[in-house]
Amino acid sequence: MEKNYRAWTPIKKTLNNINGPRLFCHEREVWYCHLGENIGFEQDGRGDQFLRPVVIIRKFNNEVFWGVPLTRTQKDLPFYFAFTLQADTGVPIEKSTAVLSQVRLIDAKRLRRMIGYIFEKDITLLKKKLKALLP
Repeated sequence: MEKNYRAWTPIKKTLNNINGPRLFCHEREVWYCHLGENIGFEQDGRGDQFLRPVVIIRKFNNEVFWGVPLTRTQKDLPFYFAFTLQADTGVPIEKSTAVLSQVRLIDAKRLRRMIGYIFEKDITLLKKKLKALLP
């Protein structure tokens, strides 16, 4: 599949030049993020804004956090974690899968809008699975 870096570059420049405070986020939240057009097997954003859902697993400050991209693809492998996404009300929304091998540092400038949350018990299990991947 051909990558569309020309379409992503102006969006990336705009995001980088945003002045002022970033959107405020918390651990356990799931947000749409502008992940962009990436190289090789790295998770890309989708659509004309290159968005992908991301679960926030560790917030360092108001500028950056560790996030794990999500997919609807279900795989029973050590670097995937399936869970049910919940709405603000606590009602389950849909099944989702965190791609643990794609954990990355993300600037909060990439945040677009919050989708929901991951249940507390699920974030605990997700973090355990992430730690198990470390050598």
